[in-house]
Amino acid sequence: MISAPHQADAATNTTTIQASATATSRASQVISIGKKYLGRPYQFGAKAGQTNTFDCSSFTQYVFKRIGVNLPRNSKSQSKVGTYVSRSNLRAGDLVFFSIPGKPGVINHVAIYMGNGNILHTYGAGGVRITKLSSGTWSSRYMTARRVL
Repeated sequence: MISAPHQADAATNTTTIQASATATSRASQVISIGKKYLGRPYQFGAKAGQTNTFDCSSFTQYVFKRIGVNLPRNSKSQSKVGTYVSRSNLRAGDLVFFSIPGKPGVINHVAIYMGNGNILHTYGAGGVRITKLSSGTWSSRYMTARRVL
């Protein structure tokens, strides 16, 4: 016979596994939606909700909204939602935040962590793209990450 504490532990573990599976599925959806826009031009200040062009935060806001997750409009505000995630614990679907040249220490760029060391984002020429987080540019500008799934 299983005692009550073990039953409670089993129920908690089942709930945790289900939540993790759901987050993984939702992360896959976010990445799949985002990849449909590979090559879409970057435009600073792109209008929220439209898909002709994106800036980094309009891209993340649009993609996450498609699966029912509402994010604020700019990267600095997006960096305050969800829960903190250390760089060593990143999972697909996490938002990762960076500074850009000329403003060290100030969050002004956001990307979606895809897993396997890759980020999905839009910045400058080339628009929406997949980049290695370990590339010198992004690795040195990394600031923090948040989990919203």
